Formats: sequence, structure tokens, C-alpha cells
Amino acid sequence: MVQTENDTQLARRLGLFDATMIVMGGIIGSGIFMNPSVVALQVRTPFLILAAWILGGLFALAAAFIWAELAAVRPDVGGQYAYLREAFHPAVAFVYGWVLLLVVQTGGMAAVAVTFARYFVELTYIPIAYPTLAAIVLAALTVINCLGVRAGSTVQSILMVLKIVAIAALVICGFLFANRIRMTSELLDRPPSLDLLTAFGAALVPVIFAYGGWQTATFVAGEIKEPRKNLPRGLIMGVTGVVLLYLAANVVYISVLGPAGLAQSAAPASDVMRRALGDAGARAIAAGIAISTVGFLSQSMLTAPRVYFAMAQDGLFFQQVGMVHPRTRAPIVAIALQGVLAIVIALLGSYERILSYVVSMDVIFFGLTACCIFVFRRRLADSGETGITRVPGHPVTTLVFIAVCALVVINTVIRYPENTLIGIAIMIAGVPAYLFWRWRNANDSRARGR
Repeated sequence: MVQTENDTQLARRLGLFDATMIVMGGIIGSGIFMNPSVVALQVRTPFLILAAWILGGLFALAAAFIWAELAAVRPDVGGQYAYLREAFHPAVAFVYGWVLLLVVQTGGMAAVAVTFARYFVELTYIPIAYPTLAAIVLAALTVINCLGVRAGSTVQSILMVLKIVAIAALVICGFLFANRIRMTSELLDRPPSLDLLTAFGAALVPVIFAYGGWQTATFVAGEIKEPRKNLPRGLIMGVTGVVLLYLAANVVYISVLGPAGLAQSAAPASDVMRRALGDAGARAIAAGIAISTVGFLSQSMLTAPRVYFAMAQDGLFFQQVGMVHPRTRAPIVAIALQGVLAIVIALLGSYERILSYVVSMDVIFFGLTACCIFVFRRRLADSGETGITRVPGHPVTTLVFIAVCALVVINTVIRYPENTLIGIAIMIAGVPAYLFWRWRNANDSRARGR
């Protein structure tokens, strides 16, 4: 069967609700159920703990507005990949996609899949190895997303609604049925000093990463109806919804467990529900966490392959990865590639080492992507284009976002120099890979021209 030009394009089948659910699904994984205890280990008063989550929320909202403007200016397939390509150079975009495929997305998905497997086995007592179950889940989500963006988005939206229900149940049950602890009214846990500042900075790191993931929604810009309108709205609404959920959950954690109890808890959500409803409550929230992790996997499987698809369309990856199935209109080879690599990493058990490289690389590209705003605004200065979502307070807010990204990278280099160097080596390896694909594409073009 010969594909028409229309058959080779992605289909715009997602609306505003889908975009919002994809944004929220890319952010909410297992972090809000686990990370609050890490924050409480660094700062030990309700004021400081909530301040860290509020500042992290403001950081995420600033990012949402930055990506919303970028999405309105360049509503292209691949999102962040397209912004870097258009603002700087195809090589920068290729290296981003290279790192996303080899480390950031595949390693993260493998780790989350194994986390899901652990909770599922503990709930059901099924005698199956964690990596094996993780591989089965990844394979199932790969198949679902190959059926089309509508099928993948429907599953993702259902799981996202269940995640919201789980967090809402945690908040409501914690407030209504658990005894609350009487807490100190002191704002600071130590005198103002450099030690306090560095401790607060350390507390911000897990907060910022708990809020991360908003950018993946832009990968499916080519399949969103009216992307200049719906994608920016989905980004802002989705991130705002996550901030409200996260703050409500932390208020419950602090009021039920107290700062000291929160710091000592390995699973604060389970401890709150156990105090509210006993062991049944703890098992119920464990099921909620399992749903949350598989929902994150569903979102990742839906969004990231669109980057590899865009790379192939640009002639910078295997031609087959840019293929769209004529019936489902899904980039099935790109989806299968993502699924197979994540499965291999889960089965090999190498995801924990890979994840240690993710931090600095991910944030480097956050900062670079924010810089795209300056490039696009300069190009559009004389165009008179109106109706584009704008970043409030730009350039100050954008520069602050970039500065925070730089500080996180510097902190990571200082604390984890070996992992950072390995991450940088993986990025640098993307340069010869880019040159190879550019050379191959040029040769193929000359051969077709003969």
C-alpha cells in the first residue's frame, strides 16, 4: 500500500482536557508520595517545608509560562526538540533527543516501572520478579500507544484522574480521620546563616524534580487541536493543578506527622493513611501510588517517541522511526523503540546508575530551552504577530528561571562530579552521532537526485 502525504502526518486528535491531563501526568509520579520526607530532612519547621514547596511551585509555573509561549510560537512536533532546533542549531536539538533516548526518558521509565512492580507485588503477593513485571507493563503500554494517540491519551487521562482521586483521598482522609500534631510556631529551625541557606537549597532540589515533567506535553504538539491555544492553556492549567495538589498533600503530611515524623518516614503517604484508616488505608494509598507510577509511564510512552519521530523526519535518525501507521496515525516504530530500550534497561537493572546522570543533563536543556524565548522574540519583533501567550515579567522571570537551572547544575557538579562527567560524555558522544546522520542524509539526498 502506498502512503499518501496525509497518511504520513500525525493526526490532531487531542483537545484541551487531553493536553491538561498530559501535563499533569508528566509531573505526578511517585514523587509527591515519597519526596516530602527528603525535604523535611533538610529543613525542620512547617514554614520552611511549605516555603520550599511554594517556591518550587512558582518555579514550575514560571516554566509553564515559558513553555506556553514557546508552544504558541512554535507548535511543532517534538516540542522542546523543535524549539532548540529553530532557535539554535539542529545539532543542539539532536543532542537533546540523543540524551532523551539513551538516558533521561528510558532510564526514568525503567526506574518507575520497577517502582510500580514493587508496589504491585507487595499488594497482590504475586510471585514474579520486579524487572519481569516492569517489562510486561512497559510492553503493554507500548502496544496501547501503537494503537493511536487517541487510545494512548484515553488511557493516560483515565490514569491521571485516578491519580487526582488518590491524592484527594489522602488529603481528605488525613484532615478528617487522622489526629493532628501540635507544632511549634517558630519559622526557622536555626539562626539565619549560610548553613540555613544551603539547607534550604538542598531541600529545593527534590522539590524541583518532583515538579518536573511539564515539558513532555509539548512533544505531542503535532497531535493537539488548535495547539497555539490549547497547548499553552493546558500547560498553565496543568501545572497550576499540580501545585495545588502538592501543597494540599504537604499540609496534610505536616499536620498529621509533624516535621520530625515526616523526616523519619520512608513512606509519608502510607503513614498518614495508616493513622487515618489503619492498615486498609495504607494498602489503599499503596494502590494509589502504583496507579500513579503506571500513569506516569503511560504519559512517557505517549509523549517522548514524538521527539525521535521528529528527528527521523529531519533526516537525523533511522528513516523507519519517522514512519506513521496509515490507520492509527501513530509513530509506531518510534514508540516501539522507546519501549524496547526501556524494557532492556529494566531487565538489566542498570536504571539506577543511569538515573544518576539525568539530573545535570535535564536541567542543562531546561536552561537552554528557556533561552529560546529571547531568540524567538527578537525574530518576531517586527512581525506584529498578536495573540501569543507571553511570559509574565519577562525578561526578569525568564532570567531567574535560567539562573536557577544554572545553580542546580553547578550544585550537581560539585556534589556528584563523577556522574556529571559521565553525563557530559554521553552528551558529547551525540556530536559525532549528529555528524554521521547529517553525512548519511546528505549522501541519501545526492543518491536520490541522480
